[in-house]
Amino acid sequence: MIRLIQGNQRSAYVAEINEMHVLRRLVFAERLGWDVSVQDGWEIDSFDEADPLYLLSIDPKNNLVRGSLRLLPTTGPNMLRDVFSCLLHKGQTIESATIWESTRFSVHPDYLEERSTNGLNLATGELLAGIVEVGLLAGLTQVLSVYDARMSRILKRAGCPADVIGTPQRIGAVMTYAGLFEISEPALTRIQQVAGIEGSVLEAQSNELALASAA
Repeated sequence: MIRLIQGNQRSAYVAEINEMHVLRRLVFAERLGWDVSVQDGWEIDSFDEADPLYLLSIDPKNNLVRGSLRLLPTTGPNMLRDVFSCLLHKGQTIESATIWESTRFSVHPDYLEERSTNGLNLATGELLAGIVEVGLLAGLTQVLSVYDARMSRILKRAGCPADVIGTPQRIGAVMTYAGLFEISEPALTRIQQVAGIEGSVLEAQSNELALASAA
């Protein structure tokens, strides 16, 4: 199940927001060793102040956060333009009301071994399906993301390979890409089939929130 939380509503979801930021610290600072800001046990950055839409994969058995990501419009602050512009060709920009950026995609270490019959991590499949569902509700055409070679393999396995833009570069210890992902009903169907998902992954309240975010 995907729970949507608008950035300006964080105070209404204290437990979920805390778990999300702790998860990001576990994944990006501790497991991957990225150079990220950790404050009071949270991984948090300036883009969390830009009113993102958070997608949280919630474990139905205990209501804990098992994975998360955030979405931001490319018409405002975003990581590709403001942090990873080196991945773009000189003068190239991605800025459109119908393209949002996905960042901080993370799955809790305790849930890494939960997989579909096709070998896709269950939280990963749910988050990817959630991105496409939100995109369809919000009228998006594509979602932008910066990702590494490991994530590229996972995305291909999930049936949602990227249209790579710009020039991939080694950043730190990993080869890094910028890519655009299709938002469409066929894209959603492919992910659902690989992930073993039937029906919507969004909580009942999420349709209105996704549309409100687009507005």
